[in-house]
Amino acid sequence: MQTKIPCVLMRGGTSRGPFFLASDLPADPQKRDEVLLAVMGSPHEYQVDGIGGANPLTSKVAIISKSQHAEADVDYLFAQVLINEKRVDTKPNCGNMLVAVGPFAIEAGLVPARHPETVVRIYNVNTESLVESIVQTPGGKVTYAGDAAIDGVAGTAAPVKLNFKSAIGAVTGKLLPTGRPLDNIDGVDVSCVDMAMPMVLMPAEQLGKTGHETAAELDADKALFARMEAIRRKAGELMGMGDVSDMVVPKIGLLAAPRKGGTITSRYFVPYSCHKAHAVTGTVCVASACAIPGTVAARIASLAAAPQGIVKIEHPSGMIAVDLDVELDRRQPVIRRAALIRTARRLFDGHVYVPEQVWSVADKQPVQAAAQTRAPAQAA
Repeated sequence: MQTKIPCVLMRGGTSRGPFFLASDLPADPQKRDEVLLAVMGSPHEYQVDGIGGANPLTSKVAIISKSQHAEADVDYLFAQVLINEKRVDTKPNCGNMLVAVGPFAIEAGLVPARHPETVVRIYNVNTESLVESIVQTPGGKVTYAGDAAIDGVAGTAAPVKLNFKSAIGAVTGKLLPTGRPLDNIDGVDVSCVDMAMPMVLMPAEQLGKTGHETAAELDADKALFARMEAIRRKAGELMGMGDVSDMVVPKIGLLAAPRKGGTITSRYFVPYSCHKAHAVTGTVCVASACAIPGTVAARIASLAAAPQGIVKIEHPSGMIAVDLDVELDRRQPVIRRAALIRTARRLFDGHVYVPEQVWSVADKQPVQAAAQTRAPAQAA
């Protein structure tokens, strides 16, 4: 007999994955991770025994619960389920999956819908940060139909607006974790920036690339990955994150001058493959780095002053924009707003099944009760 678990499959931005209520999963983190591995079918290169899509962008999970945080409505715990390893990483946030949190929370009854739109205040458990999500709810119901288009996703949908309210130092606690806008590691200039997502930003030309290669072309260059990984690990130490060899953060951004009218070009790594488009949190980080004098991003963007308004980042599938508001009257810029527009869609709801030896029906009820009596941030 297998154990069935309520599940909603959603697309958020350019990512896709199952959404769960925290109360429907084991409260114990180790047992929870075992369940998620079974759900997604990891470790296996095709994830054929689960619902994962054999790609980092489709091997993601969102766990949602009612929040006890004074400034939030719901808690969101993101889990990256590795494909070929028996490991679940809950260190980083995922901004694309975050796009679908608001619609999911409303339809799950966690947040009351209003007309014509509903603000969902989200506490990201991974990074202990707050995000505002503005969801279209005409007539008090979530709508997925609209005319907003994002590169990397076919068609149009209702816009979901995200405002990253407390994204500075999301993981390290500092906008510039090394204390400097520019470092040099193994002969390559790098900027270590932590805004929504800790990143190591590098100029593509110093690694023998134009920065305009396709994701497939970059993925095929194993020597490039080996060199970038060596730099990433040393950067992790400088950023105060310790040994990051078994972590997916910090992420890597390979930057170049724009060619299609944008502010800057970025190739985002996750970190062991190039993103086919661009991560939302990575977009916020790269755009913010353009506003910090002396960074790799600011040098490449060739801006006389920090950008205000829309910052456009070119990526393999097109372009993504961030509405940036920066205060310049201090030595280090204060980023007051980093907001962007994405789309989401509910794809499927029902149940997923896991083998009884992973999580048995006999164990399920008491574990759920325990999860419901704990603070949501802990349960998530």
